[in-house]
Formats: sequence, C-alpha cells, structure tokens
Amino acid sequence: MVSLRKFPRITIDLEKCTVPFLCKKCIQICPTAVFSVRSIKEERLKEADPRVDGTYVLSVQRRDKCTVCNRCLEVCPVAALKIEVA
Repeated sequence: MVSLRKFPRITIDLEKCTVPFLCKKCIQICPTAVFSVRSIKEERLKEADPRVDGTYVLSVQRRDKCTVCNRCLEVCPVAALKIEVA
C-alpha cells in the first residue's frame, strides 16, 4: 500500500516580512530547516544591504520537511506566515 502524504501549504506575506535577513527568527526556530533567505537585488561587486526593505526575501525551500509544529508562526514578529494543512 502506497501512502501519499500531502504537504502543508506555507504562505509568506512579503509585504509584512520585509527584512528577513535581519530577523531570521523562523529560520532559527524551525527544527527541519524549511525556510531560507535569498537576495533578490544583486549588483555586481556590491554587497546588498540587509536593512533595506525588499533586498532579501524569505522563501520555503523544503515544504516536504514541514511537521506543522507552528513554531515559526509563534516567533514571527509581524505575523507574516500562514500554514494550511489540506
């Protein structure tokens, strides 16, 4: 018998989560390393300023590893995360 596991849907409100590189609370608390931060504004030979809104963006890299422990929801200071289980 094959068991098909449905993964939770994780939504990030990017209008609320504007400086994820400085915050990183969800990344630090997540036991399965679901989230990552990546730069979206890159200039050649120039380091991106993490204090500027929209320079970095939080993304979900390993949704299949999410255990829905909700720790990320509890520590997010701006309530930018939402987890839905189908």
